[in-house]
Amino acid sequence: MEDRCVSARNARVFMRIDLTRLLLCVFQVARVGGQEDGGHEGCSPGFQVKHYQLAFTGSFQKGQALIQVEFDDCAGNEDVQFEVSDPSFFVDEDLNLVPRQDVLRSQPVLSIHGLSAHADDTAQVEVTGLPAQSPHTLRCVLGVGQTLPFRSKRSLLIPPMIVTENQRAPFPRKIGTVISTERLGSHIFRLTGPGADQDPKGLFTIDIDTGEVSVSRSLDREAIDSYQLEVSTTDFAGNLVEAPALLVITVIDQNDNRPIFKEQSYTGEVLEGSPKGTTVMAMTALDADDAGTDNAALRYNIVRQSPDKPSPSMFYIDAERGDIVTVISNKLLDRETLPTTTYELEIVAKDMAGSEVGLTGTATATITITDKNDHAPEFTRTLFEAHVFEGSSGVVVNLTVDDRDDPDTGAWRAIYSIIKGDPTLSFKIQTNPDNNEGMLSISKPLDYEAKAPHTLLIKVENEDALVPDVGYGPSSTATVHIAVLDVNEGPVFFPDPLIVSRMENIPIGSFVASLNTTDPDILQIQSIRYAVLRDPAGWLSVSPVTGTVNTSGSLDRESPYVHDNKYTAVFIATDNGSPPATGTGTLVIHLEDYNDNAPYVVPSIARVCEDAHDMNVAIVGGRDKDLAPNAAPFKIELGKQLGLDKTWKVTSVNSTHSQVMLLQPLKMANYQLPLLITDSGVPPLSNNTEIKVQVCVCKKNKMHCSSGPSHRASLPVLLATPLLVLLCKYRSNNRWTNRLLETLPYFLASSFKTQFETEAVRRVAFSFISCQENRYRRQTVPGKRTVFGREAILYTR
Repeated sequence: MEDRCVSARNARVFMRIDLTRLLLCVFQVARVGGQEDGGHEGCSPGFQVKHYQLAFTGSFQKGQALIQVEFDDCAGNEDVQFEVSDPSFFVDEDLNLVPRQDVLRSQPVLSIHGLSAHADDTAQVEVTGLPAQSPHTLRCVLGVGQTLPFRSKRSLLIPPMIVTENQRAPFPRKIGTVISTERLGSHIFRLTGPGADQDPKGLFTIDIDTGEVSVSRSLDREAIDSYQLEVSTTDFAGNLVEAPALLVITVIDQNDNRPIFKEQSYTGEVLEGSPKGTTVMAMTALDADDAGTDNAALRYNIVRQSPDKPSPSMFYIDAERGDIVTVISNKLLDRETLPTTTYELEIVAKDMAGSEVGLTGTATATITITDKNDHAPEFTRTLFEAHVFEGSSGVVVNLTVDDRDDPDTGAWRAIYSIIKGDPTLSFKIQTNPDNNEGMLSISKPLDYEAKAPHTLLIKVENEDALVPDVGYGPSSTATVHIAVLDVNEGPVFFPDPLIVSRMENIPIGSFVASLNTTDPDILQIQSIRYAVLRDPAGWLSVSPVTGTVNTSGSLDRESPYVHDNKYTAVFIATDNGSPPATGTGTLVIHLEDYNDNAPYVVPSIARVCEDAHDMNVAIVGGRDKDLAPNAAPFKIELGKQLGLDKTWKVTSVNSTHSQVMLLQPLKMANYQLPLLITDSGVPPLSNNTEIKVQVCVCKKNKMHCSSGPSHRASLPVLLATPLLVLLCKYRSNNRWTNRLLETLPYFLASSFKTQFETEAVRRVAFSFISCQENRYRRQTVPGKRTVFGREAILYTR
């Protein structure tokens, strides 16, 4: 504000001024609108003098009449109400301005608002003699009592102007006069800037002849608290006469805004047993009025507490800060003894420093008394009893406790433990989350014959630790007595499972095993009978009385009912109790292998190209359903047919595989090669088997194989073709050779028809044709048998 004063003084640069003109200026400002208004004939409602001066002598005493204002509503001044901008002052019935209290520091300008049914007007009081740092006095703005700066010959004298916000009609209202050093009538005044010819336009106007400044409508300090305009004078031609000078119009605050809380409802909590003076929460309200005045000076107060027990003043709020603290003793702040755990406070914030004329705002504060674990849980009974049948399971008894702490909190939730009487860990206890009860259940079946009654000692605690001055007492433990009732129990097999080893294929009726059982009901004498419950292959029988198991069928290790060389059967034992009870037991027979399966050869089909240079046909391997030593190593060799070793060869590769080879090429056809495979069992088993060898024509990486039937690979058939070719190549005119050539095909066809059928004969005929190229004749014999004469060739389809 001091900077504003300096800038205002610098804007009005004086070159020459004498004391007489300065005093005249102050006099005009102080009385403006007063004598001039009073000079009109008739009564003008409102303040007859608009501006007053009051000398500050260090303090204003309470009740001291300072000045008397002149107010007349032209109707007898009935029911006139006055409001002073500073609540420390009021206007009494004699129109005196009186302090309500000792005032050590005053505002530089006081605004007095008078209102009746016939008048609505405002006057201002300038307080002089305040400390130099006060920024709101006319003396500061005008520079009275200070060395004035040099100013030009032609300049304007502009006093500070103030306007109270929220003024009522009529408008315009005169607020001050600008003084020109020029002769009146030779120039006109101009007013420019925000509020005049700039937005917000038209708030202020100036009389072009007299320099009177007026406000044209009501102002709102909370929107704009001051206006800076410029005043200048020009001649009638528009030429500048006096340069623009700064005019500052200050809007004086009225208490027109209520305090508003940041929230309408506040929540807080305080732990029970908290010491007196514990801060619970803070309330905060805001006031849009001038923070430098009492219009925005707030005071807080609690006007209602609900409920009001045990004391209507359990809480206190700091009047200036808004902090809510406890004023009740820590012993009375006991959540379990209070009528409620939630208290609601109605908080009022009042401006004008809490005076009677202040405006108010209201909010609510809800305070919850939170729980601490100051009560140990206690069993409702010292002894709980239950009866259960042996072998049963589940919950046997529910243990109930009382806890005065807040439900569903760690200070209330219970934790149960068995501290004595359960060395075999046959019981367990859990907390029911719905009702906080302890559910005692059986974790291992109870045995009447082993121990009939059980006595347990149970302890209960809270999830949260107790406060230091509270401990768990005798009521936090309870005894549970459980009586076990006898039931008829079924026989028990031992061992279970029973595992034995037996050789497969043993004679029917052979002994396998003896079943053993015990009866848990040792206090009763009972008999036991046995029966087969599950025997998948039907191989077993059992004596009902002795439990002896014998074979009723042949045990076969290779059966699909045997898994991993094990056969499993289940037996049932029944006692003669009332009611009868049963038990089951498992018998596992590990079957030892017997050499009862002959080996076989894989693969069963092999392919080879007709013109292949590699005479290896295939690698074949042995398989055996038996186990070692009744399986590998295998011996694979050619069958016993005569002459096979002239065309085929089998050599061993390893203990399980052998290589099949051709010793000479074969034409395209399918051949059945007989093989003999023998395992290593004692005694060994052999198997005469065959593999199908397809001799195919191979072209462009494709094999074209015959789809016809296979031929048995005997020596005469295999040698027929090369023998004919040999005789034909070296024949002569010897009649015996020619006779052999003519009769050999017929001999082969008639002797070996059943072995290689028409396909073999066809191949012999083709060989014969190559020898008899110049003489041939074809002849067909009924029944598809082919006969050759001297000049005959093979008939082929």
